[in-house]
Amino acid sequence: MTGISEALDRLWTAAQDAPMVQFEGEWVFWGRVKVLAEKVDAALAEAGCGERGRTAVVLGNRPESVAALLALLRGGRALVTLNPLQPSARMLADLEATGAGYVLATPDYWADEKFVAAVRRLDAHGWEIDLDAGLTQRQRGDGSASPAAAGVAVELPTSGTTGPPKRIPLSRRQLEASLAAALQHTASARADPPPALTGRVALVTLPIVHIGGLWSLLQALVQARPLVLLRRFTVDGWRRAVREHRPAIAGLPGAAIRSVLDADVPAAELSSLRAVNAGTSPIDPALVDAFHERYGIPLLIVYGATEFSGAVAGWSLEDFREHWTERRGSVGRAFPGVRLDVVDEHGGSVPAGVTGRLRVRTPQAAGDGDGGWVTTSDLAHLDEDGFLYIDGRADDVIIRGGFKISPATVVRALQSHDSVAEAAVAGLPHERLGQVPVAAVELRTAARVPDTEELVRHCRERLTPYEVPVAVRILDELPRGAALKVDRRRLLEILEDLEMLEGTDTHA
Repeated sequence: MTGISEALDRLWTAAQDAPMVQFEGEWVFWGRVKVLAEKVDAALAEAGCGERGRTAVVLGNRPESVAALLALLRGGRALVTLNPLQPSARMLADLEATGAGYVLATPDYWADEKFVAAVRRLDAHGWEIDLDAGLTQRQRGDGSASPAAAGVAVELPTSGTTGPPKRIPLSRRQLEASLAAALQHTASARADPPPALTGRVALVTLPIVHIGGLWSLLQALVQARPLVLLRRFTVDGWRRAVREHRPAIAGLPGAAIRSVLDADVPAAELSSLRAVNAGTSPIDPALVDAFHERYGIPLLIVYGATEFSGAVAGWSLEDFREHWTERRGSVGRAFPGVRLDVVDEHGGSVPAGVTGRLRVRTPQAAGDGDGGWVTTSDLAHLDEDGFLYIDGRADDVIIRGGFKISPATVVRALQSHDSVAEAAVAGLPHERLGQVPVAAVELRTAARVPDTEELVRHCRERLTPYEVPVAVRILDELPRGAALKVDRRRLLEILEDLEMLEGTDTHA
């Protein structure tokens, strides 16, 4: 594909009254987004924010965020994302830690004295951005903040589900490689694209502060497609968008897919869909089978990470039709231009079928573009035809009295119970054994409520003795982050509180 800036320039050929973003049921026309983007660009330039200038944006799913993103990417600046879904104190600490010299946020943040104080401590220029009121400068800084590294387009935090989030710099080269690989994987690139903002409507379902949602938005923008932007995922909002716009492809994480199934959405409403891309967290193969049986729609699992600016492997429609039955549980094969390998603890490649650390070689990874290998934290194996299976995470391992336990193994055992929709496992500290596994489950809608001891017995029948959790807790909902992944840090806090309240003896 062409460069991101050049691709975004195509939007400037669209008619002023072209519908661009459907938000909360109403269309926002291109002319309004364009004017706001140009105001942001002009204000940043006047304040001294040129190429590589780092601008922190409270990136909620709103039309204002789309305008800010356009201004920053077209101007060669770096977008430093701030997650509005996290608790206020954490978000403010994140803002100060960015060291950004420029800040954009909607009026509700500027009404918060603590937010204003945080911007003041940064000594940053700050603007209130609003689709109706335009752009208002609320804070003047000294403009001395350090620029981003050369080529950086976005500084995006990881999901932080297993520990404190890390801020990952993503370059323009990485984003362009990711978008190009996905277009090639789906064979959706066209030599004769329709006029700007006249093509099929895209659905942006996930929070754009997460790589999955941001990637969906970028794909729509570089293809100059109109889009539906959900403030947050709800089954009703998603099904209305599908029903109205009849997309051929949609994307949902596992938790949202289960919600669609539980809501018993009529098959006729989803009849336009040829496939649903499923990623951001592990997908239970039984969920794929249930969705396909109910709707006849393949769930195409993809695998990726923030560090790779999106997906690097996944199922294609052709592969699903030919291979899903015998390879259920795989996350698909490498995307074009991507190489996968599995290595042992010494860095040597292991044979097909053997579990080790997954490493990836792709131009989507950070670096100087030489395509060097990047070793992930994922435990995985490849089969003889290159299908990838994720077996857990190396940094998730629970060590119980010297025995290593993969939480993913325990999760699979629990999710094989008829009443369990989703499960999560964490290691609690233990004076004698170091750690012991404790689990939490979310039940299927209208399912029989099992006794927790029944769930432990279910595990005993499927796991080695040391893998069996010492306790299983039934929660109304598992705690989730922006991408609807289970938030392991919050889960651990909940389980620790429950252990203290209930006095569970976490013995071996």
